[in-house]
Amino acid sequence: KDNKENERPAATPQPGGLGDSLGLESILEEGGLLQIVKESQQQHGLRHGDFQRYRGYCSRRLRRLRKTLNFKMGNRHKFTGRKVTEEILSDNRYLLLILMDAERAWSYAMQLKQEANTEPRKRFHLLSRLRKAVKHAEELERLCESNRVDAKTKLEAQAYMAYLTGMLRFEHQEWKAAMEAFNKCKTIYEKLANAFTEEQAVLYNQRVEEISPNIRYCAYNIGDQSAINELMQMRLRSGGTEGLLAEKLEALITQTRAKQAATMSEVEWRGRTVPVKIDKVRIFLLGLADNEAAIAQAENEETKERLFESLLSECRDAIQAVREELKPDQKQREHSLENDSGKVSNIQYLHSYLTYIKLSTAIRRNESMAKSLQKALLQQQRSDEDGKRTPRPQDLIRLYDIILQNLVELTQLPGLEEDKNFQKEIGLKTLVYKAYRCFFIAQSYVLVKKWSEALVLYERVLKYAREVQSGAGAHRNSLKELPDVQDLITQVNAEKYSLQAAAILDANDPHESESPSQVKDGKPLSERFETFCLDPSLVSKQVNLVHFPPGFQPIPCKPLFFDLALNHVAFPPLEDKVEQKAKSGLTGYIKGIFGFKS
Repeated sequence: KDNKENERPAATPQPGGLGDSLGLESILEEGGLLQIVKESQQQHGLRHGDFQRYRGYCSRRLRRLRKTLNFKMGNRHKFTGRKVTEEILSDNRYLLLILMDAERAWSYAMQLKQEANTEPRKRFHLLSRLRKAVKHAEELERLCESNRVDAKTKLEAQAYMAYLTGMLRFEHQEWKAAMEAFNKCKTIYEKLANAFTEEQAVLYNQRVEEISPNIRYCAYNIGDQSAINELMQMRLRSGGTEGLLAEKLEALITQTRAKQAATMSEVEWRGRTVPVKIDKVRIFLLGLADNEAAIAQAENEETKERLFESLLSECRDAIQAVREELKPDQKQREHSLENDSGKVSNIQYLHSYLTYIKLSTAIRRNESMAKSLQKALLQQQRSDEDGKRTPRPQDLIRLYDIILQNLVELTQLPGLEEDKNFQKEIGLKTLVYKAYRCFFIAQSYVLVKKWSEALVLYERVLKYAREVQSGAGAHRNSLKELPDVQDLITQVNAEKYSLQAAAILDANDPHESESPSQVKDGKPLSERFETFCLDPSLVSKQVNLVHFPPGFQPIPCKPLFFDLALNHVAFPPLEDKVEQKAKSGLTGYIKGIFGFKS
């Protein structure tokens, strides 16, 4: 594929003229410089952040281009530098040659940026490679100013140059120059997006979205304090940032929250105020409202799931910080109940509050996953598509089991055992989730035609739902976020009628299992040639034709020979033919020396 794209015919020059307009869009069927860059990056490593692999691809493609264009840099013995000039610009692949040079230098810089986290000295090499990429981009922009290049490629070359310049200034922390370069790049891509079709404008809009956080970060460093709020919203909406801005933005947000945390000294929960002296806990509590707002505004389930995981991770870190403060106070923890009021210590109550946040967030996350699975289950019942792993009621049962376990842990939090209102709220929530768990257990029994068990479970669901409705009373506000039990009652009543009808039809149905045309005994086709059977699996991808591998069969083994006659043979005596044993001892030894024989 790479060779083909390098060997496509170039524009044929006309006699006495400059020839057709050159542009990188002729190398691809559609698009231009940005599309070449994006497709090359996505297909050769950058989808997984592998900049080294992409740099190797750029080097190999440069070698192929130079060979195809006969644009060699000397021979194997001597290097002779050559530059692409306007006079030899008769082929659009000369522009691609310079573009790959710039991409190779940029990818090496990004690789060094990853390695500079552990080896700070590599930052100098990183800046050198970025300067090299900017130099190649300047050369590309200069060549594109020729009359031979079309207008679209000229604009894209200017935007590419501005983008790399902005990245270099960003690394040098020259915020004003970086902001000007990024704004120029953004303006060009916005104009290009408006000038072409929606399909072609997607890439330009994506690049504008990538640049926007960098512009806001530069504005913040210049002095625009309102930019930090927009940066935090961008980060939360996307579930995290990537690329050049990621580490700096995380450090900036942490620093801003740390400044705000200096003014936060206490927190109030369920009528009790406790002091907060741990900085990590202060930072987490300050960002809690922003995280919850971002979760509520999440556009899709994937983003919401990522935000939930981020919030739970921060909460675990805060809980760990509190546990480390609890360890030195072992004796105090053993006597945490005060004699007069019966309250736990402030640090223990803060630990209970953070644990409550963690468990509540885990419950909301599992409930969100359950809702998405319910939608997928309804779509599956309507479409009945094969080939993919479809959701089952058992998946929902597992989620509700985890939710019920989290509710049990909530009731055991230190300091809340005597809080009757809290225990009542948790009890009502437990009944709601038990009702939904029973409902999906009944659904799983319906799938295997266990009508009586399913009917009993439906009655249990109605029992739990009525208990919730009768016991809600003053706790209706706390149950607003939970699934509506009235909808569940309506659905259960409808399912009961459907179940009773299905049970009656199943009882009146002739015994299908005895019909020879529908018997399935699991035998392969090779063993039931003489029996007629309609087996739909014969036209599917998993056809049961023969047992493979075949089973073992007994075969006759090689006979063994036993010589039994030897036990009954009487051999003749041989004592008279055997020589007497020579005398031993000192006398025999002396006689043997002197040659005497007995």
